[in-house]
Amino acid sequence: MTSTITSSDQAHLHAGWRHLARHLLEMVVAMFVGMAVLGMARAAVGLRASYDTQPELAYLLMAFDMSVGMAVLMRWRGHSWRSTAEMCAAMFAPVLLFPLIWAGVLSGHGLMMVGHIAMVPLMLAVMLWRREEYAGHH
Repeated sequence: MTSTITSSDQAHLHAGWRHLARHLLEMVVAMFVGMAVLGMARAAVGLRASYDTQPELAYLLMAFDMSVGMAVLMRWRGHSWRSTAEMCAAMFAPVLLFPLIWAGVLSGHGLMMVGHIAMVPLMLAVMLWRREEYAGHH
């Protein structure tokens, strides 16, 4: 038995992947907006954490700020609280690297770099896990 993919099927598949990629880009932008806005607000009241002296706190604050920006976008786009929480969890997954800081293997700035780099593939993994939701049209 042979299956054929029609041009309509291909168009639908490409549209789904385009929507998924656009959604990922929108979430990354929302994360950086959240990080900038909340970071400035926190700095205005004197709440700062340095990756040199308090890398764990600095990372947690950054992940929180990014999660807020992303959560606002996701809820506005109609995603459930469950999906929003799963995506925010991807921002906090790099806390698993904290023991490398404690062991002196990774610096605070290294944590920030690895954390930022890891976030996009972690988000993409969540999106692929729930592909029907993220590739659909909201």
